[in-house]
Amino acid sequence: MIELTKAEEQVMQVLWDLKDAFVKDIVEKFPEPRPAYNTVSTIIRILEKKKVVGYKSYGRTHQYFPMISKETYTKQRADNLLNKYFSGSMEQMLSFFVKEKNISTKELEKIMEKIDKL
Repeated sequence: MIELTKAEEQVMQVLWDLKDAFVKDIVEKFPEPRPAYNTVSTIIRILEKKKVVGYKSYGRTHQYFPMISKETYTKQRADNLLNKYFSGSMEQMLSFFVKEKNISTKELEKIMEKIDKL
């Protein structure tokens, strides 16, 4: 499983949205106060070493792209959460979120309708 830091996840969120981008494009997508160009560049190089990001070279500059889809990463993170904190029990996990987030009966009914459509 791929382990990303919070900063790495933030950069990946931007890159997933952009599909491919230069470092300056990634920096520009962050809300103010934006991280420094060098900070994002360093994070991108780390993501590259983790084989999460690839690149195309254009002379001395690189255009980066995700090598793992947002869906794949989300599934890995969700599976990790389920197994690490809820012993693989979907019932325990759902009960936890219903309790902690005060999900109403109406919201649960909407969720059930969506599940039935799958």
